[in-house]
Amino acid sequence: MSATTRAPRPGERDGVHYHFLDDADFDRRIAAGDFLEHARYAANRYGTLRSEVEPRLEQGGSVVLEIEVQGARQVREAMPEAVTVFIAPPSAADLRRRLEGRGTDQPEEIERRLQEAERELGARGEFAHEVVNDDVDAASERLLSLVRGQLR
Repeated sequence: MSATTRAPRPGERDGVHYHFLDDADFDRRIAAGDFLEHARYAANRYGTLRSEVEPRLEQGGSVVLEIEVQGARQVREAMPEAVTVFIAPPSAADLRRRLEGRGTDQPEEIERRLQEAERELGARGEFAHEVVNDDVDAASERLLSLVRGQLR
């Protein structure tokens, strides 16, 4: 479960969907070293708390993180053994349609997200694998196949 400074969307609950933090608490937790990774994305801050990851790894489990490029770079630095997968949209137009279709973001937020996505697409070569999310079921299968292959 990620932490974020963004406001909860309708139906989201703290400690269930995200750890919702204000900026001061987010800063305090950064200073305390609580985050494995953290980044600003489209005017909000997101991060993965070590307390969400390390206990699972210590028990021999695996963890899949859904994070953006800034965070992936931090994880790769902290955990060089991490396997990275870039999930790419089929096209910028398709990504726009998806963001608008969700109906959860204002137009200016969608524009910020699209600008960030354009920057992130330039980093796809930094990742060990890439999955194009052209069809959610097919992309999920490709991702699952990659994860299973790494666990063997």
